[in-house]
Amino acid sequence: MIPVNQPLLNGREKELLQECIDTGWISSDGPFVAEFERRFAAFIGVGHGIAVCNGTAALEAALYAAGIGKGDEVIMPSFTIISCALAAIRLGAVPVLVDVEPETWNMDVSQIEDRITPRTRAIMPVHIYGHPVNMDPLMTIAAKHGLMVVEDAAEVHGAEYRGRRCGSIGHVSAFSFYANKIVTTGEGGMVLTSDPEMAERARSYRNLCFRPEKRFYHTEIGYNFRMTNIQAALGVAQMERIDEFIGIKRRLGEYYRERLSTLNGIKCQVEKPWAKTVYWMYCIELDQKLGTAQDLMERLGRKGIGTRPFFLGLHEQPAFHDLGLFKGERYPVTERIARQGLYLPSGLTLAESQIDEVVMAVREILADNSAPLAKRCV
Repeated sequence: MIPVNQPLLNGREKELLQECIDTGWISSDGPFVAEFERRFAAFIGVGHGIAVCNGTAALEAALYAAGIGKGDEVIMPSFTIISCALAAIRLGAVPVLVDVEPETWNMDVSQIEDRITPRTRAIMPVHIYGHPVNMDPLMTIAAKHGLMVVEDAAEVHGAEYRGRRCGSIGHVSAFSFYANKIVTTGEGGMVLTSDPEMAERARSYRNLCFRPEKRFYHTEIGYNFRMTNIQAALGVAQMERIDEFIGIKRRLGEYYRERLSTLNGIKCQVEKPWAKTVYWMYCIELDQKLGTAQDLMERLGRKGIGTRPFFLGLHEQPAFHDLGLFKGERYPVTERIARQGLYLPSGLTLAESQIDEVVMAVREILADNSAPLAKRCV
């Protein structure tokens, strides 16, 4: 079986984990937490990093740091993981949706202004599958309307927009370090910002909103979102090789693109001239005439190739309909790619020979399909 992802853990991970055990520093008070925060914040190019237990917690803490609360509206794409909407809802805010672009599958910035109301407080661009959102026009809209920009940068460790690293462009950002991310701590996340007041709000929120002058006294509600020293030790070891990891991702992504370019019936995410993608996951969209992504995934699975489906749009989630959200809303691009998109094996341990095997399997399946073939991968 060629897995969708396998983390690369052959650096100093064991050494630093052993140090945690030998010293007894296994909780969130250990020294690796601050070191990981410093290293990752410096790599992205911001002043403050606040490590938390996972990416979902990072999104919520980032929104809290931005002052988002009850009744506020947060504009975000429908095509994203449920965590984005959950983070807003848990703070009493209301997620408001837009569709995505057909080429990058990122937030369609041209739709944002039509969704702004007097209650809008923030925009949440989600950099998808390693490729940046078109941030300049988004930041212009935000400045025009006095809105906060909270970047979901979970999937773009090291990706760049016009020379700036994703996660450093908005007012605050959230990263994930789940096992399939370029830098992993198993679970884990981080809030990044250059605003010291926002950083302090995020630190307080992740730590139950303890008052610094009186520990067990609370004037606001917070949560235990702390990252452990064990997780952070993994992160420190991973940060020592982040440039190497990004180089591997770029090389594998470009090899996939080269090998898939001869196949009809699929589309790939387009890398825009202003972007440097990190190919977090290599994704394809299957032409509707050839069946659904689920069909292709099942056939690839029988050939020993792991895949994952694209996100189902937030507006199609029954849990949100039960809350009275998004009923009757339609986002055509999101709906199409949710049914036609999948990602292929993309881990850091992947070999080019395995990519050859994956592409050959896709080629054989498409050749078996008698339906007309459509666009090439460009």
